[in-house]
Amino acid sequence: MRNDKENIILKLTLEFSLKIIKFSEEIRSLNRFEMASQIFRSGTSIGANIREAQNAESKADFIHKFKISAKEADELSYWLELCDRSEVYPKPNIELKEDLNSIMKIINKIIATSKRK
Repeated sequence: MRNDKENIILKLTLEFSLKIIKFSEEIRSLNRFEMASQIFRSGTSIGANIREAQNAESKADFIHKFKISAKEADELSYWLELCDRSEVYPKPNIELKEDLNSIMKIINKIIATSKRK
């Protein structure tokens, strides 16, 4: 059953997804559609899977959804690094990278804590 009290990771990932949408649109405006799509899909999937985890059928399902989010965050980290190192893509701002790093730490902590319970 879903608990609708304030959930920090849900709030963070929703706000992060909005930043990802903006960054992916910036890339799309340069006609770099493939990279824009990769960043959009992996970046918004983090929060979508965490939201889905809130209705998990079991603890194992909850952990599984968070692991998918962790994989998507890692994939996004790769795409952002490519943009950062490439001469033809806009650079992600430091805030975007710091937000992703914070979200990854929280996700990993939630996974570790959930496994111990």
